[in-house]
Amino acid sequence: MSSQYPSVLLENAVNEFAKLPGIGRKTALRLVLHLLRQEDSQVGDFARALVTLKQEIKYCNCCHNISDSEVCAICSDKSRDESTICVVENTREVMAIENTAQFKGLYHVLGGIISPIDGIGPSDLQIASLEERVKSGNVKEVILALSATMEGDTTNFYIFRKLQPYNVKVSIIARGVSVGDEIEYADEVTLGRSILNRTPFDESYKLIGK
Repeated sequence: MSSQYPSVLLENAVNEFAKLPGIGRKTALRLVLHLLRQEDSQVGDFARALVTLKQEIKYCNCCHNISDSEVCAICSDKSRDESTICVVENTREVMAIENTAQFKGLYHVLGGIISPIDGIGPSDLQIASLEERVKSGNVKEVILALSATMEGDTTNFYIFRKLQPYNVKVSIIARGVSVGDEIEYADEVTLGRSILNRTPFDESYKLIGK
């Protein structure tokens, strides 16, 4: 036991909380001490919610978004435009775009972006299933809505090349979202306008499709 903590149990709990992104040891200690002051029932509810989430959460068979069922509510909604797919990195981006109320199509969640430095390649992402959705012939436009970072641009370019053989328009959200910015942190007005003012990918990057 570290002399910094009066209890091994306390130290172990702090160590686990400190593993969460953005949580330092001081914040972890504050959270643990807060839980200790709560009623047993409240802490039990908190713990059960986390365990249930991990054990029972599903991923949509179609778009790979987090869901409570085999097909998520968005993909099941017949009022959505099935001919337009918005490609995003993860569920946070789906939530951010949905909050703009400017997009009425479907989504495709990649589960990350290509990042060689982190050992993440195309085969680690849901790119093959995106290609299968496009190959079906029902999709007319694919909107690339990845973060304006080097990794995001690399992923955009890879997807653009993979979809070139198909008769589908590939566009990219307008750069109202600044280079280096994460989609989830863009304000709703800026993000909404970026989707509405999207441009063809090859024009945006001055590429000539072959």
